[in-house]
Amino acid sequence: MPIIGPVLPRRRPDAKLADQLAYAPRMLRADRAAAYLAMSTSQFLGMVADGEMPKPIKMNSMSLWDRLELDSAVEDWKERRRSRNTVDVALGIDNHE
Repeated sequence: MPIIGPVLPRRRPDAKLADQLAYAPRMLRADRAAAYLAMSTSQFLGMVADGEMPKPIKMNSMSLWDRLELDSAVEDWKERRRSRNTVDVALGIDNHE
């Protein structure tokens, strides 16, 4: 009797390829970018509007955020928080804008 391998479902030609590999996508829509940063979509978009997070990249009609740029923005934010003088904070002075 011949050995028959697993039967794979047929994929429509226009269907997205989904695999089972564990890796984060490089480009994220707003809701996924917000989830990646553990915040709400509205909070994320507010931070984008305030310049605290990078602006999206337009691809066709989609607004997408590069995951590596998000990582960099978080590292920059952490560095700004680390470098703030506690006296400046107490006086309400922000020298990092």
